[in-house]
Amino acid sequence: MQRKMLPMIATPLLVVCALLFSVSPARADDDDKCTDRTLRGDYGFASEGELIGTPGLPAQAPFRSVGLGHFNGKGGLTWLEHTVINGTPLNMDFVAASGTYTVNANCTGTAVVNTPNSPVPLHLVFVIVKDGREVHTVLDSNAITAVFIKVE
Repeated sequence: MQRKMLPMIATPLLVVCALLFSVSPARADDDDKCTDRTLRGDYGFASEGELIGTPGLPAQAPFRSVGLGHFNGKGGLTWLEHTVINGTPLNMDFVAASGTYTVNANCTGTAVVNTPNSPVPLHLVFVIVKDGREVHTVLDSNAITAVFIKVE
């Protein structure tokens, strides 16, 4: 009797395992879902952190910025930013910046942004979440992070 029960249990178990594997979110082809077109439109952002070792500032100067960015879906971006460093606004109004970005299939990416608020280009590394409605970034050279949220 035990020999007859084994196929009765094993066959449905194998079918269930095969079905679970076929819809598993860890499959490689499911990860390949992002392109430059994933980022299109306007995104509000807020960034914060510390500038570290910047000449003319304390060793760790607080940094805050808000703005509105536009991704064109083809690897180009522009934004308006208002930045405060160590408690002092860099400008009284918003300042325009522009740059490029590249999105990898796994929804990670990089951007290079030129802004008058920095003597060197900003090199950002990011991850896209919530189906392109949100982007989390970190600035390579300092302890500054930002979150971009799609304007809908």
